[in-house]
Amino acid sequence: MSPTQLPNKAKVYIPPNKIAGYLLSETHAIGKSKARFFRSLGFDEAAAEQLEQGLLAIAHAGEVVESVSSPHGTKYVIDGLLRAPYGVTVHVRTIWIIETEQEDPRFVTAHPMG
Repeated sequence: MSPTQLPNKAKVYIPPNKIAGYLLSETHAIGKSKARFFRSLGFDEAAAEQLEQGLLAIAHAGEVVESVSSPHGTKYVIDGLLRAPYGVTVHVRTIWIIETEQEDPRFVTAHPMG
């Protein structure tokens, strides 16, 4: 494994409701600004699986550009390209965490770059 790859990337996962209840939620306190971005690209409830698969693909293929350790675990920043339903490809930054005493990387958030 290259040191620039996400550890245990084969076990990466996105918790249930993290896409619809956060990234696509127009009412979530933190997620609603991200929802405006993702929805403007054509991601909606019908395309939630496409968004999830795109984010997982970034974790599998992308290189870690930053890692930050805390008492809760280590967060990994991975930038990548996400193909949207409207046919455009955008640069997004994704954040993943491997919590203390855990092994599987869990999705934390994603947002546009630039």
